[in-house]
Amino acid sequence: MCGIVSIHTSEHSLDDKSSQLDDMLERILHRGPDSEGKVHVKNQVLLGHRRLAIIDLEHGQQPMVSEDNRYTLIFNGEIYNFRELRSKLNSEYSFQTNSDCEIILALYKEKGIDFIDDLNGIFGFVLFDEKKNEYLVARDHMGIIPLYMGWDKHGTFYVSSELKALEGV
Repeated sequence: MCGIVSIHTSEHSLDDKSSQLDDMLERILHRGPDSEGKVHVKNQVLLGHRRLAIIDLEHGQQPMVSEDNRYTLIFNGEIYNFRELRSKLNSEYSFQTNSDCEIILALYKEKGIDFIDDLNGIFGFVLFDEKKNEYLVARDHMGIIPLYMGWDKHGTFYVSSELKALEGV
């Protein structure tokens, strides 16, 4: 199972939080030994991912960015019906991978947050919309894939797929 971590703030620059993201990713190394990805988006969001490669081994690296560079996603889990959802898309979306999680970017672009009930699977994710400067945090309906969230004393918001990553925050 992969691991995700994110740091979000509206008041402070995240330049000083980069090493904190590295520490958080190091604490969940066991969740994704195949690769590590991180991105600093708009000076307010840091997204990190530890990958256990299962689907689309060559192209499924994360954070994943939409073809128009508007949306950035970190994802943990599996979408069982991603092929079916992909075949039913009404809008044009140029898929860059065969990864199950990329359907989230396409569906969000087409439907906004109303796509979540369409997903059949176990998952937790953070999606950042750069144009709106908003993020969406979601998990599967049963909570099989955990997501832990919290704020520090400065109002910085943290999300992780494992509580261990939030130690000391």
